Amino acid sequence: MAEEREASGSGQERPSTAADRRGRRSGPAPTGDKGRATAVRDGRPAKISLPKRLVRFLREVVAELRKVIWPTRKQLVTYTIVVLVFVSFMVALVWLLDLLFAQGVMLLFGT
Repeated sequence: MAEEREASGSGQERPSTAADRRGRRSGPAPTGDKGRATAVRDGRPAKISLPKRLVRFLREVVAELRKVIWPTRKQLVTYTIVVLVFVSFMVALVWLLDLLFAQGVMLLFGT
């Protein structure tokens, strides 16, 4: 380290790690609250009872449901038909692939 300091001519020691170069460990740790673990429950309110938490949860559920934009009857019928057509198509596709694979296995193994 002394050679590096003398070679650079600045009189300062060259940082040896990436953390030092970024300035994260530029000396001894400052005194104060940094030397102890962070207190987990400082500033938190006392634990609320189960019935109160349940009532709060239900109140929040109702508040969220009020924000929902419900579909009209026409939209609901349209979406239902689209879903039924898509599911019918997928069932037919899987049935066809199953039939083809079954025929292939029968030809391949000849049972």
